[in-house]
Amino acid sequence: MVADSDHSRRKVSESESIQNQIHGEETMRPNIVLFGDSITQESFRSGGWGASLADTYSRKADVVLRGYGGYNTRWALFLLHHLFPLGSTKPPVATTIFLGANDAALAGRTSERQHVPVEEYKENLRKIVRHLKECSPTMLIVLITPPPIDEEGRMEYARETYGEKAMTLPERTNETTGVYAKGCIELAGELGVRSINLWSKMQETDGWQKKYLRDGLHLTAEGNAVVFEEVVKVFKEAWLDASEMPYDFPHHSEIDGKNPEKAFQQKCL
Repeated sequence: MVADSDHSRRKVSESESIQNQIHGEETMRPNIVLFGDSITQESFRSGGWGASLADTYSRKADVVLRGYGGYNTRWALFLLHHLFPLGSTKPPVATTIFLGANDAALAGRTSERQHVPVEEYKENLRKIVRHLKECSPTMLIVLITPPPIDEEGRMEYARETYGEKAMTLPERTNETTGVYAKGCIELAGELGVRSINLWSKMQETDGWQKKYLRDGLHLTAEGNAVVFEEVVKVFKEAWLDASEMPYDFPHHSEIDGKNPEKAFQQKCL
């Protein structure tokens, strides 16, 4: 009876030890943060690019959504120290910065409150990138330009939503948004970070206006797929290929039903 009791105590002790390791920082998944405006905020909806990314990196990295509808880069600066605190013991391994659609709203139109001049937009992005590099010099940073604008689609959406009170001129134009996209790409090259020119990429497809944009600005399922494909491509070209990353804990096929501790000891020790 004493021998059986000792054996039971050893089994409990081993189990507790394994659990302590499982919950320790060394076994925590890395974080990938998606930082942006409503196009990011909506990305965890069914068919969204963020949801697809989370599925791709399932059990390998946690995809963390930090999207703020309506925000421009000026307002995003107020969030930096809250979302990406300096001195964190676990900064993200990668962050996408997807801002500019609201900055590019035209002065003197209905969304003037969101407008940020293009030079300030670039400087704000510079501040965001510098802060992230200060958080972690090894972090993979990806700047994403705003998507193109279907001006007629914006007008149609306004008429359907507001009726007689709808705007008579689009609050955004594709040409102006293209200036912001160009500034984003130029800044990425200057700072040595990765970038995705979504504004140009989407316009390579005929009929992109309705294929990729549901209201002239926000993404359809097909538009979300484009963002997902481009982000995964950049991650793979860098060093964050999901297929080459290990699972956080043993695959079920590696676990012996009669001796499960062995698989966890090999993985966690």
